[in-house]
Amino acid sequence: QASSSTQLWAHHLNVRLHPKSVYVIRQYMQDGDCGCLEAFGQGESLLQDPGCVEELEDRLHFYVEECDYLQGFQVLCDLHNGFSGVGAKVTELLYDEYSGKGILTWGLTPVTSNMGIVTVGFSPQDSQKNVYRLMNTALGIVHLSRHSSLLCPLSLRGGLGLK
Repeated sequence: QASSSTQLWAHHLNVRLHPKSVYVIRQYMQDGDCGCLEAFGQGESLLQDPGCVEELEDRLHFYVEECDYLQGFQVLCDLHNGFSGVGAKVTELLYDEYSGKGILTWGLTPVTSNMGIVTVGFSPQDSQKNVYRLMNTALGIVHLSRHSSLLCPLSLRGGLGLK
């Protein structure tokens, strides 16, 4: 449970989610030790922890056992931040554990993101963030497409916001 001062996005939903459908990554909460989940490698390393993988598999098996006829999975994840690494490891887990089942992956990018490497009027910190976003997106597309039946990048901007 999160502390009473920390609100999770799930608390703001009108729909009540089953407790097994939400997994909180404590290291990257607003008051966590590690700050933001900014890089592909950070997300990927989260799912190299045996405890995290075991918890994820338990939650997944809970829902899979409820299915009469499992046809596949849909995975939604951000491409521009560390969740691209999380998504890559999740699709790899699904691919390895449920071979033959379809995996439809939706790679999401924000509409407000300015992901061009060369930008005028931005600080060096903005340029560094843009490089991270570009690298996360590239790594996410490569790794997600490797273990997905179909990867559909989604953005309201043309070209995933890349210049």
